Amino acid sequence: MGKFSGRRALVTGAGSGIGRATALKLAQMGAEVFALSKTAENLESLCAECPNIKTVCVDLSDWTSTREAVQKIVPIHLLVNNAAAAALEPFLTTSPETFDRLMNVNVKAMMNVSQVVAGDLVNREGRGSIVNVSSQAGQRPLLDHTAYSCSKAAVDMMTKMMALELGPKGIRVNAVSPTVVMTAMGRLGWSDPAKAGPMLARIPQGRFAEVDEVVNAIMYLLGDESDMVNGHMLPVDGGFLAV
Repeated sequence: MGKFSGRRALVTGAGSGIGRATALKLAQMGAEVFALSKTAENLESLCAECPNIKTVCVDLSDWTSTREAVQKIVPIHLLVNNAAAAALEPFLTTSPETFDRLMNVNVKAMMNVSQVVAGDLVNREGRGSIVNVSSQAGQRPLLDHTAYSCSKAAVDMMTKMMALELGPKGIRVNAVSPTVVMTAMGRLGWSDPAKAGPMLARIPQGRFAEVDEVVNAIMYLLGDESDMVNGHMLPVDGGFLAV
């Protein structure tokens, strides 16, 4: 029997990267896992890797379709709001389309999914744990990250508001705030020493995070060991935010 045996978990953005690794880890630890992604091919390959995982294919930018899809799978005891969009644009040329897209996916969709999951738990008088995947960019300005940083700062405040209002109802809410993570996309985007060098120079440990290091932090925040941790943004950044 695993640590999360008897609990139902939902991971958004579970087709690849941190979300996929999180879904696989939760399944390994005994949870009944639902993996949500808008990309059917990614969900199919995830099921091929772990047939026990159930899939939900929906575009989180569609408020109504997302709400209906999540309502079909409740109750959910463990929620990982991982799905996110990213874009790099200088402040002066950040477009309203980019800003709206990142806020819709990174913040509004998180609120949508969480409202359904938490609302159902409250109605059942059940306990739960929610982890939002934020970023160091939510607490420290990074060049050309205006829309992304604003969305992640909103995630941090959403986490605090959820913790404040849901904590008395038996639902804890925390966030992880990673530095650059070495997913397949991260390795491609940060393989150039000229780009990576300045960022690495600001990280006391001198390296970027591996996917498992973020997943391990998520598991801690979901689990009973962190039962008195609520409304916290846990950096997984090698000390970037500390200096």
